[in-house]
Amino acid sequence: MVFPPLTSENLAHEKLDLPGDFEGDLNLCLIAFEQWQQRLINTWIPLAQQLEQAYPRFRYYEFPVIQRLNRLYRGFINQGMRAGILDTTARHKTITLYLEKDAFKQALDIPSESDIHLRLVDRTGAVTWAATGALTRENALSLEEQLKMLL
Repeated sequence: MVFPPLTSENLAHEKLDLPGDFEGDLNLCLIAFEQWQQRLINTWIPLAQQLEQAYPRFRYYEFPVIQRLNRLYRGFINQGMRAGILDTTARHKTITLYLEKDAFKQALDIPSESDIHLRLVDRTGAVTWAATGALTRENALSLEEQLKMLL
């Protein structure tokens, strides 16, 4: 699996060329396809924040994935998300992807949009760990073990 090269903008209006602009040597990508999946993403956020404190070369990002839309609709959706996310750190970490979802899902071996997907990615785009769904004790231990091994 490889994170595909793409250009997007986070909710802080910063343009990013990914995977090269990831800030960490290892980056946890929390990928959601439906608005209701935010509650599943939120189960991971406290752990991701703790891991950022413990591993200075680790970062996490949220990726709402939406089918490619014209600029007007993208602006409307992004403005709505900014209104709901007042924390500047969260805005910096939220990168909405407007793209052809099938190619993205294929590159990251995502079989379905019915759940959230997590991918640990280095700056070259190589995926070194993957999980699906809300946080579990098993997934938390597995992720931390991977970080200890690689960092």
